[in-house]
Amino acid sequence: MSQSKFPKLLDYDNLKQEFGTSHIEHAPSPDATDHHNAVIEVESAQNTGLTGSRLRSYAFAVLTRKEFSKAELIEKLATYAANREEVIDLVNELSEQNYQSDQRVAEIVLSSQKRKGKGPQRIKLALKNKKINSELIQEELKEIDWVEQAYQLKIKKFGTTVEKDPKLKAKQIRFLQYRGFDMDAIMKAINKKEDEE
Repeated sequence: MSQSKFPKLLDYDNLKQEFGTSHIEHAPSPDATDHHNAVIEVESAQNTGLTGSRLRSYAFAVLTRKEFSKAELIEKLATYAANREEVIDLVNELSEQNYQSDQRVAEIVLSSQKRKGKGPQRIKLALKNKKINSELIQEELKEIDWVEQAYQLKIKKFGTTVEKDPKLKAKQIRFLQYRGFDMDAIMKAINKKEDEE
């Protein structure tokens, strides 16, 4: 997420005063994905414990770098906060105001996993790991032609030939199962001829 999403909410000069200049870096680019390069390094915060406006400022700083699921954000903030209940209340408030959105995170996961050639089962597992309900993208999952996705992966790995050899067929099935495709889509994909629509 780019920093421009919260232009009025983040005052870096204020943050520098609160945390000290050595703990604050501007992101190298708005779309940088390396979350190890955090906007704010709050080493001392673990000892003092953030509360109130300092916790809120840190939450916004974290969200300008990357989208987090509600569960992930709670865990991340709780590391530096004095009070877990305050963190939960803050994250619920950020979620209500749409600064944090499990829906957006779910769509990002879907897009990213699909681009990596993952099927619906692997996508649901990735969402579960982030403690996000896959129901949020149920419609999007239904709209995707999973047979075509599996077929394209099969072509990339094994070519267009429809295998007759049971061992080679089993190898293709295992490959697509591992990628998270359902058996129905797998069987249609590995038996699909090149000229079929």
